[in-house]
Amino acid sequence: MFSFFKKKPDLPNAAETAPAAEAAQAPVPATPAGPGPQDTPAAAAGTSWWRKPFGAKDAKPEPATSSVTQNFVAAPEPTAKPETENARQSWMERLKAGLRKTGSSIATVFTGTQINDALYEELEDALLMADTGVKATQHLLNDLKRRVKETKTTEPAAVKALLADALADLLLPLEKPLTIGEHVPTVIMVAGVNGAGKTTSIGKLTKHLADEGQTVLLAAADTFRAAAREQLGVWANRNTVEIISQEGGDPAAVSFDAVSAGKARKKDVVLVDTAGRLPTQLHLMEELKKIKRVVAKAEGSAPHEVLLVIDGNTGQNALAQVRAFDDALQLTGLIVTKLDGTAKGGVLAAIAQERPIPVYFIGVGEKIEDLETFSAREFAQALLS
Repeated sequence: MFSFFKKKPDLPNAAETAPAAEAAQAPVPATPAGPGPQDTPAAAAGTSWWRKPFGAKDAKPEPATSSVTQNFVAAPEPTAKPETENARQSWMERLKAGLRKTGSSIATVFTGTQINDALYEELEDALLMADTGVKATQHLLNDLKRRVKETKTTEPAAVKALLADALADLLLPLEKPLTIGEHVPTVIMVAGVNGAGKTTSIGKLTKHLADEGQTVLLAAADTFRAAAREQLGVWANRNTVEIISQEGGDPAAVSFDAVSAGKARKKDVVLVDTAGRLPTQLHLMEELKKIKRVVAKAEGSAPHEVLLVIDGNTGQNALAQVRAFDDALQLTGLIVTKLDGTAKGGVLAAIAQERPIPVYFIGVGEKIEDLETFSAREFAQALLS
């Protein structure tokens, strides 16, 4: 079995009987949206550090204080859907298919009869073409030569397996599970450039969280693009979760309201969708920093996760995005999408070498099941299969 998330142990459910929990259920008149003292009572009423037992029904308090449009859909009873070995194998086949172009280019290097300088030179070219970058390529070649010498390998075909081991070891620091439950709610802020698949990834992540029994609240903080709110609303309806949105409002205010509502309603997770922007758009990057600061005002320890969604087709530009967003927001994790078609995949090696930020999920398509947790060993095998 494979677990999507590492969960904290459930704590006693005694907080449901506390007066504060009863107060959280009382109707609260709507007041203007945005950061301010008016949000404090509702947020305080819902503050809780316990986790409900798996399968328990959520209380249904009134919405948190806010004039933001709130599309409320009753959350379903959480159900556990453990992943089967067959499902994981099916995922591996899709990943191999997505990376086949790169894999076949590298595999041709090992069709010769000798292990010599020419083989290593061809391998260097193939790795660079796969977007691994200069530093990661040099690291892999040095590590591979060491392994060949230590194992006294003489067959070129066997070197391929040693390269898979070297790549898996390089990628291992990126393999880390997403932790849910240490904070209630766990506030996850998601950023990325336009077209990277950010909103779609949030929808898929919502599905995974719901399958793990988590209650989710979405924040449509991309208020600049109407289609973004509508797209996130479709995912909210599809996953039967709540969403807080506002037409043409301040993204930071929407984020503040969402976190306050998440606390009041005792949600497990609040997912904040931000506007897509290029790292060169400095004024928009400042807006992201503002959202992060305002979220911290709603909940002192938030955001607990700051994720960047990157397109696997963008090659070394993806590494540049990681650098820029990490410098601005101090990233805690990555979601790598579109590892199919023309994606080369080697950029993960470059990220591991220069900015080893955990890769929580990778995606190979548009379907719900096409987003999966990252495994260094599986990825190395798929890339070199």
